[in-house]
Amino acid sequence: MVKEMEFAPLDHVVYPTHGVGQVISIEEQEISGIALTLYVVDFSHEKMTLRVPVKQAKNVGMRPLSTPTKMKSALDTLKGRARIKRTMWSRRAQEYEAKINSGDPIQIAEVVRDLHRNDDQPDQSYSERQIYEAALVRLSRELAVVEQIETDAAAEKVQKVLKVA
Repeated sequence: MVKEMEFAPLDHVVYPTHGVGQVISIEEQEISGIALTLYVVDFSHEKMTLRVPVKQAKNVGMRPLSTPTKMKSALDTLKGRARIKRTMWSRRAQEYEAKINSGDPIQIAEVVRDLHRNDDQPDQSYSERQIYEAALVRLSRELAVVEQIETDAAAEKVQKVLKVA
């Protein structure tokens, strides 16, 4: 029973809580007496390597990179009006973190849009800025790999879309 592998070495993947990584190999390993086939995923920006059981990859939300069309939708989301709920910051912060960790570029773009501040707007709190930066980095990294550009160039592209909006 040879199951078709969804990812191959050198494929870029998105792991919801860590963002874009690259499958560097697929290996067999015995853990607690059980033979497992594992994707070895490198997250060079976090200096981390993750081993994900092939059978669990879909369950944990590991997915292929977004299509250029999906990334365009995410960038279009940035152009919308910020939707800031009138709830306590701690509740909103949890919702923003959940959106970032969903790994969905459109939800991440919503966080970037909602927390973005233009130069003429009041400053953000430290925690708002932290969440904004995390979302911006996550979105920029995936955009960079999809469009085959540098991460800095992708971040500039996102910032440009925000300024126009």
